[in-house]
Amino acid sequence: MPLLFGPAGIPSSSRVQKPEEGIRECARLGLDCMELEFVYGVRMTESGAKLARAASEETGIRLTAHGPYYINLASQEQGKIEASEERILITARRGYQCGAESITFHSAFFQNRPAGQVLRIVERELKLILTQLQKENVEIDIRPELTGKPSQLGSLEDLIELGKRARGILPCVDFSHFYARDAGRYNRYEDFCGALDRLAHGFGKKILKRMHIHLSGIDFTAKGERRHLPLEKSDFNWRDCLRAFADYEVEGFCICESPILEQDARLLKDTYQKLRKDK
Repeated sequence: MPLLFGPAGIPSSSRVQKPEEGIRECARLGLDCMELEFVYGVRMTESGAKLARAASEETGIRLTAHGPYYINLASQEQGKIEASEERILITARRGYQCGAESITFHSAFFQNRPAGQVLRIVERELKLILTQLQKENVEIDIRPELTGKPSQLGSLEDLIELGKRARGILPCVDFSHFYARDAGRYNRYEDFCGALDRLAHGFGKKILKRMHIHLSGIDFTAKGERRHLPLEKSDFNWRDCLRAFADYEVEGFCICESPILEQDARLLKDTYQKLRKDK
């Protein structure tokens, strides 16, 4: 598939703030996809999932989903690990019922522990999740996200390592977080190309045809991400990021997490199409 563009959640212009109506609004706006935001819990019922699936099939709008924020697969409390597992499982189940093709989530915090220790714990938990979903015949991509703060597991290297250790795990690459996580260090065309090269080396070139990407404007401090911003109000070099996608012929989902969801999703799509046309 080509690179598809859409918002992280129901467009604000949707007169009815329900997933199925948000999907139809994305189609009306000329967008390609939408991320279902389960960030405060999976509150959608099975009947609601059927409505979302029907709208997706009716419009051709493709779907992804974002799991709850309250996930820490490496918590120092076993009960919180088990609750995190269940939140990912229910996100995957409900997303699959909606027809979503990919889910993402923030996987863990370091909590002053060595990275290797946390990686081992998360690897174990992800393998358990993959095994359970396979038993249930739930076919959906499971993708830890590239996170915006160095206190969280989720650097580009972490995602590549998890993919090597837990077969079937794929990355969700938030390029705005890639920029903010290291306080603006990576913000050039060459940096974005380098990230794509590392992904292709770690997962195989086929990963570039099966991407789940997040983009937005972003503000940061020395500790990483602070808040999302509209694209034009950020120093994040999103145009050169899109240029790298065009040059590498990236395919998959590009989800806009800007505060002005559909406006910036459309700006991303229009800019990308112009870059492709001008090649």
